Amino acid sequence: MKKFFHMLITLMMVGVLVGCGTQTSGSQAGTGDQPSGDSSSGEQSAETTLAKIKSAGKVTVGFANEKPYAYKDENGKLTGEAVEIARTILNKMGVKEMEPVLVEFGALIPGLKAKRFDMITAGMYITPDRCKSVAFAEPEYSIGEALAVKKGNPLNLKSYEDIVNNKEAKVAVMAGAAEEGYLKKMGAAEDQIVIVPDQPAAIKALQSDRVHAITMTGPSLQAVLDSANDDTLERVMDFDQPVIDGKGVRGYGATAFRQEDTALREAFNAELKKLKESGELLNIIKPFGFTEQELPGDMTAEKLCKPE
Repeated sequence: MKKFFHMLITLMMVGVLVGCGTQTSGSQAGTGDQPSGDSSSGEQSAETTLAKIKSAGKVTVGFANEKPYAYKDENGKLTGEAVEIARTILNKMGVKEMEPVLVEFGALIPGLKAKRFDMITAGMYITPDRCKSVAFAEPEYSIGEALAVKKGNPLNLKSYEDIVNNKEAKVAVMAGAAEEGYLKKMGAAEDQIVIVPDQPAAIKALQSDRVHAITMTGPSLQAVLDSANDDTLERVMDFDQPVIDGKGVRGYGATAFRQEDTALREAFNAELKKLKESGELLNIIKPFGFTEQELPGDMTAEKLCKPE
């Protein structure tokens, strides 16, 4: 009987050991299948994300519903300047499907860091503060101020300084827009600034000669001119960007990734560079109101991430 109990206890101990061994093995395998996270180098983690989306042929992208950068059209399709750039680049990388996640703008970076999505593309400007939280690809567009005038530019207005220096010049600005503050800081008189309620009112003011110019950000102005379809109006294509309090007002937008996703960001940047060099980038962003003036030039994410 004793011998029987000894054998039973021995068998039970072997079973426990085997069970523990299987559980430990499973835990180790599970860890190896996950992104490497904080325990490994950033590059290893990035390679895991890049490999994952290439293998699946699908990427999850976070975006805020904001035209012209990222939005759903009337058919429910995700589109926009930032989206179409990302879609083109990802296709060239072999990732054909983009799975959208719509969130508020303020939830994009937290959601990216929490791995709710693989990347975010929503017209987000590169700033030193944001660079502390995410890794930006190279800028894909820039946004500055713009000016529209009557054809031929009768007063030769090519900057806010030109408006300030010509006391006859009047410019229409939408109520609450930043341009009013810019003009005043640069010395424009109160009677030079004509406040209008909306974009159509600005166009009408220019068409009726109430003002000599209208101003707003580049893509917004281009969209307004395209809608007006009036060949007596034109955009000032050699407009000089204002400098306010010693700083330029031009912003640069880009797609953002988790900081550890180095390989994914570098692969994205490599394809973006090709789009810039071939001229294809401009063709992609033109339907959304962007022109040559909105191209990023030689600005880099590294420079934009440096504290001022």
